[in-house]
Parts: sequence; C-alpha cells; structure tokens
Amino acid sequence: MSTEFQSDAPLTEPEKPMVEADTSESAATALGDEATRQVAQIWEKVSGLLGDLPDYISDFFKRYRRPIVTVGLIFAAVLAVKIVLALLDAVNDVPLLGPALQLIGLFYTGWFLYRYLLKASNRQELLSDITSIRDQVLGKNN
Repeated sequence: MSTEFQSDAPLTEPEKPMVEADTSESAATALGDEATRQVAQIWEKVSGLLGDLPDYISDFFKRYRRPIVTVGLIFAAVLAVKIVLALLDAVNDVPLLGPALQLIGLFYTGWFLYRYLLKASNRQELLSDITSIRDQVLGKNN
C-alpha cells in the first residue's frame, strides 16, 4: 500500500500574473502624477485642519471651561503644597534654624494664650475681632 498523495485535479502550468510591469516612461510619469496628486490632497486636508485649529481650540475651551479650570486649580494646589513642603524641608535642613523657629512658635503661642484667652474681657475682644473679620470676608455690613 502506497501512501502517496493523489490529486483529482489535472496538473496545469502555474498562472501568469494578470498585471505585467510596464517599463515605459508614460507609466512612470503616471505614477509620479498620482503620487503628486495624493500629496496635494493630503496637504490640503492638513492645511485646512491647521487653519481651523484656533476655532477648534476656542470651541473646546468654551465647552469645557469649568472642568479645565477645576483641573487647573487642583494641579496648582498640588504644586503649591509640594513647593511649601520642599521649602520647609530646606529650612529644616539648616542647622539650628528649625529648632529656633519652633521656639519662636512656642513663645508666640504662650503670648496669644496670655493676651486673649486668660481673661473673659480679652476673650470677648478676640471674639469681636473674629466676627468683624468674618463679616468683612463675607461682605456683611454692621
């Protein structure tokens, strides 16, 4: 028993390509003209898009003004916090400056407690100062 592959289709010659290469100059110029036309079409589309780009950008900002401002404010807040933390770290690295500032803070806290919170009359003065500042910020006139 032989295990050769047998095909029912008759053997034919390999098919020739349908398109034959034309080496004439007219075919080369036709291809060059076609490429030039395609480049011109692409350039028209790109230049039209770039010409309308300011309109697209202004429409985008008009449509999404609030989200853009919100993202910008969040980014600015994060950046400000990072800058403040970097400055505090730099100040803390200077010898004796960090402890000196802590000592100044303790003295100021002690003075504030003595000045405003020790007596009832001083507490009323502090409360009236806080109320006037709050009214100025909120725009209330007394």
